Amino acid sequence: MKKVTLIGAGGKMGLRLTHNLRNSKYDVTYVEINPPGVGKLKDLGITVTSSYKCVALSDFVILAVPDVALEALSAEIIPGMKSGAMVVILDPAAALAGKLYARRDVSYFITHPCHPSIFNWEPEQEAMEDHFGGKKAKQSIVCSIMQGNEEDYAKGEELAKTFYAPVSRSHRITVEQMGLLEPALVETLASTCVYVIRQGLDEVIKQGVPPDAARDFLLGHLRIQMAVLFNELPGAVFSDAANKALQRGLREFIREDWKKVFEPDNVKDQIMSIT
Repeated sequence: MKKVTLIGAGGKMGLRLTHNLRNSKYDVTYVEINPPGVGKLKDLGITVTSSYKCVALSDFVILAVPDVALEALSAEIIPGMKSGAMVVILDPAAALAGKLYARRDVSYFITHPCHPSIFNWEPEQEAMEDHFGGKKAKQSIVCSIMQGNEEDYAKGEELAKTFYAPVSRSHRITVEQMGLLEPALVETLASTCVYVIRQGLDEVIKQGVPPDAARDFLLGHLRIQMAVLFNELPGAVFSDAANKALQRGLREFIREDWKKVFEPDNVKDQIMSIT
């Protein structure tokens, strides 16, 4: 049985991984030093340790901590890992920022959830309400081997499929491509656009539209708009009027150089700002 150490087991991401790892084929040690996190784990009936001694015996060490903590934590943890073990990171930012402690005799595996698609369908209501994923709803994941061989990748992907389960698809990409996806695509770009849309909802409500009517109208239109734009309805197109409104919106509040968020230097700046 492979030994796994989950550091940050009581944090937001750590708890989600714990949900699947606790009944898996892996022998897991749960490390948490934050009192609220320790309490949450104990409420689940999980034995918690604040010691890092287990790291030396582990085949996998998962660092489920915020990006800003990875530089210091990796320098404390990775030197104590056994040769041939694997460190698992849940976000590419620290790796791309050069903030991970470097060792030649351990492998580095990076993986991140895609979360359940807005077009995902589940037969059970509980699964439909699993918006984050990792409990009931199917989701895809992305994986990258930063350092290691094909056997290492297979082992890392198997572990990732376990703690992100249920997984519908696993995509192998490079660390750099993962950085283009997050933060550039989904945080810097998509989160900003969605945030502005949410602010627009508040604005029409302020101008007197009943809140429930405004919300239903917006969310329904978002679904069909995204279905058209993301080819969920092959052959469907926007009406002439909708296209005219779209072009006006592009002229009025979208900067012509918005694609610079994907330029290498810009992506690096985004990453440095969050690490």
